[in-house]
Amino acid sequence: MTRFVLVAGAWLGAWAWDEVAAELRATGHEAYPLTLSGLAEKRGVPAGLQTHVQDIVEEVERLDLREVVLVGHSYSGVPVGQAAERIGDRLGRVVLVDANVPVDGESFLAGWPSDFVREAIAAHDGFWPCPDPAEFAGQGLTDDQVARLVAGATAHPGATLTEPAVLTRPFGELPGTYVKCLLDGEEPWGAAAEVLKSERWNLVDLDTGHWPMFSRPRELAGILAASTKGT
Repeated sequence: MTRFVLVAGAWLGAWAWDEVAAELRATGHEAYPLTLSGLAEKRGVPAGLQTHVQDIVEEVERLDLREVVLVGHSYSGVPVGQAAERIGDRLGRVVLVDANVPVDGESFLAGWPSDFVREAIAAHDGFWPCPDPAEFAGQGLTDDQVARLVAGATAHPGATLTEPAVLTRPFGELPGTYVKCLLDGEEPWGAAAEVLKSERWNLVDLDTGHWPMFSRPRELAGILAASTKGT
């Protein structure tokens, strides 16, 4: 039995993990989906990047979790990666699902090819607005899945995307698994490629798009369970 804390990416809350969490629990694991400050039922709570890091650390400590697997999807790879370092010997493993990798001194938006996200944040009172349904095309989602995703999405606090990460050692020193969703590009990008050179990390491919908790929840749950064996 393994304990998982599940953190979804931009715009999403704990609800995004409903199907994955059910699959994990059905096979004897414990699953704790977490909503970060400013999103879903925590909408309106002020949040910067370090707020989100602390949300994760406090959840692990509140539940008194040991050998915990922290799972970060997309944006949430950045706060999850920092939290993984801060919880010390409580950590079992990190799993990043098509996620950004934290780099000390760099923000989530570092390396993005244009300023469109910053411009969107500036134009929407400090929030990254939710995407239109058309932006989910080509990601292996059914119309119903897209509708559910869009209906539950919350404008994302912009400060969490623009503030720099803080790490005290190379991220690749932590044990981890990177799940690459192939419909969103076949190669891990940015800092993920460097982290995967570490002997403590492994790469798993999943033939779906960027939101596998909706498109392939059973398969994703299986990968998470297998990650505890380092495979």
